[in-house]
Amino acid sequence: MQIQNRALQKLANLKRSHKDLINLMPLQTASVLTDAAREALIEFGDGYSVCDFCSGILCEIGNPPVRDFVKEILPPFLGADLATITHGAREGIFMVLHSLAEPGDSIVVDSNRHYTTMVAAERTGLNVVEVPSSGHPEFKINVDDYASLIRQNAPKLVLLTYPDGGYGNLPDARRLGEIAQEHGVPYLLNGAYAVGRMPVSMAELGADFIVGSGHKSMASAGPCGVLGMTTRWEEVVLRKSIAYPKKELELLGCTLRGTPLMTLMASFPHVQERVTHWDEQVAKAQWFSGRLEELGFKQLGEKPHKHDLMSFETPALYEISKRVREKGFFLHKELKQRGIWGPQPGMTRALKLSTFAATEEQLQYVVDSFRAILNKYG
Repeated sequence: MQIQNRALQKLANLKRSHKDLINLMPLQTASVLTDAAREALIEFGDGYSVCDFCSGILCEIGNPPVRDFVKEILPPFLGADLATITHGAREGIFMVLHSLAEPGDSIVVDSNRHYTTMVAAERTGLNVVEVPSSGHPEFKINVDDYASLIRQNAPKLVLLTYPDGGYGNLPDARRLGEIAQEHGVPYLLNGAYAVGRMPVSMAELGADFIVGSGHKSMASAGPCGVLGMTTRWEEVVLRKSIAYPKKELELLGCTLRGTPLMTLMASFPHVQERVTHWDEQVAKAQWFSGRLEELGFKQLGEKPHKHDLMSFETPALYEISKRVREKGFFLHKELKQRGIWGPQPGMTRALKLSTFAATEEQLQYVVDSFRAILNKYG
């Protein structure tokens, strides 16, 4: 009984010890809630409180203004004809694959794709053909390589990860739109690390679909995401149930029914404004990359880099980890003591970081901290 009581006590006192540290974790830097979102989190935190005035279709709710957000505000932001909300980018990808393809069909994707692309394809029973990257150290995707694979495999869809979550590379999405249109193949853009961080328009890139992640890049609580599309695919992807004509099949009737949706909406004015400052984010990331390389780290991916998400090889840190008592966890300990959060505990051979949420002054402090750690164990 005492063991159970201690366990229950832990559940009643949930805290995040690192929430006020300088955050460099790519999964979190663009999902920090705005003040308005924090207020909405409390206001609509009771179960299905979003649905107080629902007549059966979530995206038609007028109070709170879900309908205005989904029907009027979100589509132009995505460069789409219409949009809907999902539980995340992965759900949007699965919705499209499940709607457009059948078991045994093929799709062509970039080799830097997120694992959820593969899981969604596997769940749908699809054959996945990958466009290879250039390999170490840039891992670039040449979208012209899609063309021959499209001709060889007659895919039901092509997908591009923009940027990829491993290196933050931004392939030529507009060129792939031209290739897809030339071959008459639908085109899905996975913008989980783009939508909400940087300007991105599905229409300008020639895509049929775009997915975004609220909890990665749109300053909202998770899980939530968005899916934009052209009108051509509305009756395919957003088709209704025969038994329940108000309910969309791919969304299992309804999707976000609580605080994730409310935080997504409450943060949106801020998100819409902040993407106009993307050039400042890119400049900040490039400065940070240069300073870390001066310490002997090696940035992977495209150079000059064009996104806040970056991966670095850190051989000096790895060598230290082989001769200290804490092994790879020494770095996590050292950074946390200095008020820095981000690198995964135990990782020293390579680090994945994002500069999105940090100020220039904070990034200078991070650089100085890495230098101090290297000197300490020199």
